[in-house]
Amino acid sequence: MPETSTETSIETSIGPLLRQCRQAAGLSLRQLAARVGYDHSYLSQVERGQRPGSADLARLCDQELGTGGRLSATFERRPARAAQLRPEADPLETAWRGLAATLGAGGPMPGDHRSVPPASLLPDLVRQLHGAAQAEAAELGMLIAETLTRLDERSTARRWWWAARATADSLGDGPLPAVARARETIIGLAERRPLTELLQLADESVALDRHAPRAAGFAPLTARALVLAELGRTHEAQQALQELIGAGDEVLRATPQAQQPYELHWAEGRVCTALGYGIAGCVLLERARELCPESWIGERARLDLSLAECLVAAGEVAAGLATALRVLVELPDEWHDTLVYYAADRVLRVVQAEPGAAELRRLLARPVHRSGRSVGIGSSQR
Repeated sequence: MPETSTETSIETSIGPLLRQCRQAAGLSLRQLAARVGYDHSYLSQVERGQRPGSADLARLCDQELGTGGRLSATFERRPARAAQLRPEADPLETAWRGLAATLGAGGPMPGDHRSVPPASLLPDLVRQLHGAAQAEAAELGMLIAETLTRLDERSTARRWWWAARATADSLGDGPLPAVARARETIIGLAERRPLTELLQLADESVALDRHAPRAAGFAPLTARALVLAELGRTHEAQQALQELIGAGDEVLRATPQAQQPYELHWAEGRVCTALGYGIAGCVLLERARELCPESWIGERARLDLSLAECLVAAGEVAAGLATALRVLVELPDEWHDTLVYYAADRVLRVVQAEPGAAELRRLLARPVHRSGRSVGIGSSQR
């Protein structure tokens, strides 16, 4: 890039204006970072022109600094070539392009990823994706999409779900196309995506699984039953639950792995809870909890919140609310994610008028934890 072009790009970038406005407001980098939810080192890099910033950052800084939209306007006017000034490409973007192109051959899959908080897990998943074979890339893509959803990066997660499905589909026969759609459906409920869209994904998953029955486990049937229950199509959801129970028995006979009973009891318990079968749901989820490793902190929190919902459905409203409050208060910050808040919000829906509901609502207003910044629960359209 010619020197004059570089100078023009820096002059019209958001960085110098951000520094000027921040100093005029009498705020330090750390003070502004705390107000907008970004790490102070990231803001410093933006001010020095080492990072391009984002439309979200510009909007938040405009609000906090009272700059009347000047930062947002400057960001929108930045030259397209300014992106070339970044010292290195965004690793997440680079990894996504690699997955979408389904390139690579060979690479390790993550181990006990459920024992790692989502903000710490994401960089490791991205690193492992480089050089992964197609089947491994599809599975890693699903994990990355789920982790991004947990971190409330929903629009980015949608791209990864698409890429994971495309990679799985490119493999031809096998369980991964059905698994990818089922997992996207289940996570999509927490994203509050349109239920008709999720039902279509679930139906596709079930149809694909019928080409090689139960190769995808019971995830396709779980996904479909949960969406039908959310849609209020009770009779169809009950039929789906019966099919799920039968399929679960079949899978356990065929693949008696240590993890399978936990997954099955969780699936059956969640569907029972969604249908309002409180006692049956509590029994199944209690069994799942007994089999859930202690190191799966986020998973156990979601199980306990599902149990809280079951208790409410069974008429034990005070006990259910107390359980939900205990989980959110005791859960370490790094495990506060979108899936946990979705499970807690399901409890809140049915205890709105109960004493203690206001405290649960307050806890749900806490930010989703991220490495370097926190994203508030209200940013669901990201």
